[in-house]
Amino acid sequence: MTQLSLLNISGKEAVRQRLQALRRDLNLHAHRYYVLDAPILADAEYDRMFQELVALEQQHPELISPDSPSQRVGGSPLAQFETVAHTVPMLSLENAFGGDDLVDFEERLFRFLQSRTQISYMTEPKLDGLAVELVYEDGLFALGSTRGDGLVGENITLNLKTIPTIPLRLRTRDGEAAPGRLEVRGEVFIGLADFKKLNEERGKAGEPLFANPRNGAAGSLRQLDPKITATRPLDFYVYGVSDPTSLPCRNQHELLNYLGSLGFKVNPLVHLCRDISEVISRFTRLQDQRSALAYDIDGMVVKVNDFALQERLGAKARSPRWAIAAKFPASQATTRLMAVEFGVGRTGAITPVAILEPVRIGGVTVSRATLHNEDELRRKGLMLGDTVLVQRAGDVIPEVVKPVVETRTGRELPITMPTICPECGEPLIRAGQEAITRCPNPNCPAQRVRGLIHFTGKSGMDIEGLGKKAVEQLVSQGLIQDIPDIYQLELETLAALGGWGDKSAENVVRAIQASRTPPLARFLAALGIRHVGEVTAQLLAHHFGSLARLSLAGETDFLHIEGIGEQMATSLVDYFQDPTVQEMLGRLQALGVRVQEEKPDTGAGGALADSVFLFTGGLSRLSRHEAKSRIKELGGQVASGINRKVTHVVLGDNPGSKLTKARELGLTVITEDEFLRLIGR
Repeated sequence: MTQLSLLNISGKEAVRQRLQALRRDLNLHAHRYYVLDAPILADAEYDRMFQELVALEQQHPELISPDSPSQRVGGSPLAQFETVAHTVPMLSLENAFGGDDLVDFEERLFRFLQSRTQISYMTEPKLDGLAVELVYEDGLFALGSTRGDGLVGENITLNLKTIPTIPLRLRTRDGEAAPGRLEVRGEVFIGLADFKKLNEERGKAGEPLFANPRNGAAGSLRQLDPKITATRPLDFYVYGVSDPTSLPCRNQHELLNYLGSLGFKVNPLVHLCRDISEVISRFTRLQDQRSALAYDIDGMVVKVNDFALQERLGAKARSPRWAIAAKFPASQATTRLMAVEFGVGRTGAITPVAILEPVRIGGVTVSRATLHNEDELRRKGLMLGDTVLVQRAGDVIPEVVKPVVETRTGRELPITMPTICPECGEPLIRAGQEAITRCPNPNCPAQRVRGLIHFTGKSGMDIEGLGKKAVEQLVSQGLIQDIPDIYQLELETLAALGGWGDKSAENVVRAIQASRTPPLARFLAALGIRHVGEVTAQLLAHHFGSLARLSLAGETDFLHIEGIGEQMATSLVDYFQDPTVQEMLGRLQALGVRVQEEKPDTGAGGALADSVFLFTGGLSRLSRHEAKSRIKELGGQVASGINRKVTHVVLGDNPGSKLTKARELGLTVITEDEFLRLIGR
């Protein structure tokens, strides 16, 4: 029934029918978008339907139902939260910190059961969010509360209704009745990308920053005004119910499948393990995956899978015997900000680096952390001597999150950005709206060293044996000062250096020789031109074909290439018109460096000449660098962002938000195995 047809049907029944249809369709599409990650309706059409719903409900407020999508926008502010008693306590979990603790956990189960029967387990990522309970009466969301002290929580029903991944009405098959009362438990959290954006917005508004995603989720859920909660990017994963005995499920694995069928979002990383050794392997793997996830986890929850066994094992005063939280090493800690150093990057960018009182985070001693740029420094309001919160995830460079202002003594000192380059003494500049302060001197020693490291590295010419330490040694010995010097290095000179020897010198000379005929795209990426990375270098190579044509191009020529804007075009023209660059390229040619012309149909007959690939998630059988190189060998292109020109989205482990966008655009999504077959591996 369309909106227009209502004009031809008299009475409230027509409105009621239309509202029911709109609510059904909007809830269906919201479930596909937020929970299944498989939308089939354009955003504009969803918005049109939603506006029609709101308009009809405003005209007929007596017909508003509690499961209407309009009820997610938040109600009136509350003076305070009421308390809610949990019918079954929300117990906390005991902790384990590695494989030995998990083995001990199983031994305790055996002793209690007085049997060494094989036990299977369900493992689930332990999200660093806020545990909540959702009560459904006859399929409708009726009450939501925080965990509180485990016995009594706070009534945050209106706030929880604003979260799109929490169903307002349970989904059931035709003819199937919803449970009379169902008490569902899960975790509310904020994804890392959304958390970063939220904190950036708070910083611009002069509001205090959240320390971490959990802090952000908790603060958002405890707003007295649900309309504020509705603006926060909250998400939800279900993990259980208060009493599974009333449901048609024999174990945790079946329960999660059942809850998924009711419309709840179940974490895709839940895993059924046959024994404790599989649990330990899963814990190790999840720890390795941690830094690549789109949300923060601080461990893995392990549960005895079988409900009958859970019933026999029972609970202690504060925790169930049948579950345990295997915790990862902490990713945050507090320490003291002792000093700030200012480093110079290969493009002249001045980066403030925090010098910290050494502290252990995630099993690693941290004494330095990035502060990004001057704006970030000011936004966080840091001072020398501050106690600061520092975080580290996986192999990511540690960063200072915020100062702990409550600990200030009054002896802290302001941090002053330098006005001259700490390496060469040149006055620093900050152009236009850029957040970066730069040294404009192309002959700055620090820029030259970092530029050489980039040129020889994997993102550049990939000259094996000339890594960061080797380049720094060669510069300090006065053997190289610029790129052409690399091609004048001699075997005898290198072999005589400390720590080298004949074999390593021979390998480096051979690698340098092999790099004398680079493909145009690789050479352009290696030069370190500002704003030009691997993808842009490939675009330029395909468009111009040769270094000679590229170096003579003007801004208009560059702007004709999709993906290149005014800033990048100006940077390219400035670079190739620089007399120093022209001299450098001339010297390289005189030394026998011959940059090869690039053609779209290179390698294997250009099998991927019309293909554009985008990667999301981690690859397990080859590195991202190897995958990109193979695509380019076959004449294909690699995109850095999602757009309609992408022909293949390669799905790795733990894909990010690019997958959702790809599905919205109807792009072809392939697995890693399909990709490997495509490139002949």
